Amino acid sequence: MAQKTVLLVDDTPENLTVLGEILMPYYRVRVASSGSRALSAAMTDPRPDLVLLDVMMPDMDGYEVLRRLRQDPRTVDLPVIFVTALDTTEDEAHGLELGAVDYITKPVRPAIVLARVRGQLELKTSRDHARDHAQWLESEIARRIGQYRMMQDVSMRALASLAEARDNETGNHVLRTQNYVRTLAETLATRPGFRSLMTQERIDAMSRAAPLHDIGKVAIPDHILHKPGRLSEDEWAVMKTHARQGADAIWRAIRDHDRNEEREALDFLYVAMDIAAHHHERWDGSGYPDGLAGQDIPLAARLMALADVFDALISQRCYKPALPMEQAKSIICAGRGSHFDPDVVDAFLMRADNFAEIAARYADGRAA
Repeated sequence: MAQKTVLLVDDTPENLTVLGEILMPYYRVRVASSGSRALSAAMTDPRPDLVLLDVMMPDMDGYEVLRRLRQDPRTVDLPVIFVTALDTTEDEAHGLELGAVDYITKPVRPAIVLARVRGQLELKTSRDHARDHAQWLESEIARRIGQYRMMQDVSMRALASLAEARDNETGNHVLRTQNYVRTLAETLATRPGFRSLMTQERIDAMSRAAPLHDIGKVAIPDHILHKPGRLSEDEWAVMKTHARQGADAIWRAIRDHDRNEEREALDFLYVAMDIAAHHHERWDGSGYPDGLAGQDIPLAARLMALADVFDALISQRCYKPALPMEQAKSIICAGRGSHFDPDVVDAFLMRADNFAEIAARYADGRAA
């Protein structure tokens, strides 16, 4: 074990000599003859593990030195023992209130000094070990949560890609719409009416949930899903059920695992359920499956509605060519207040260049 370092602070050389002779056989000893030198020594290597601090010093007394040590995050936990001729209860209480860990009165007795120093260094070692272990645990928990979320995200994207593949779309549609949703959410978070709603946790949940928006398409028969021409009225009625089918599938997954201790891990699935069920609703109430209007439509679904339509407009399909960015932008603007939430359209216009960058980065045919 490395030798511990004790910093002795006293303006009287004789006192430093006495304390040094007591401690040097057992510890590395550093000395400072003033408060300002003590503060400097506390910041330089070898950093002290403990300070024995005189109270009555000119210019800067021990109380002020301790105040400054406690104000600096680098020395806030550095244990300090006052060594002083002041021996009233009030003096001792004042020092302890400021954060001193112990009090030794002059003239010092070697056995008392060694016992107090040894005790405080042992306590510091225990605290340091506990702190280091806690930091390791915190980083390990963060690492494992990160791995768990990555596995969740990969699984969600795989499921979403299966649904998109059945609809002759690509997995890049999933990535594009996911990034569009995050961009819209982060933009709304800067606006006064949305700041309290758009916490970082909420933005992350919306982004993680977005890939599941069309998961219900796995329940749509192939002859309808892959029909190249216009759907009949009956076929369109079946196609529209994918919104409810997707939400119901996600609800079944939540219901099977919704215990209190798992609720936080499942929060994004509740968002996913809202998105799957309502991303085809329209601001004016003419959408499906429930004909919701305005702010009755969940916010995440309002973001997804624009993201999904925009990506459909700029993407080539067997039944249509890809539209240029400016034309797609005009169509989105035309839907402001009818198809789309006006605030979401405004956020889109603020970040249209970012949408174009996302579309280029995850263009069909490129590796995701």
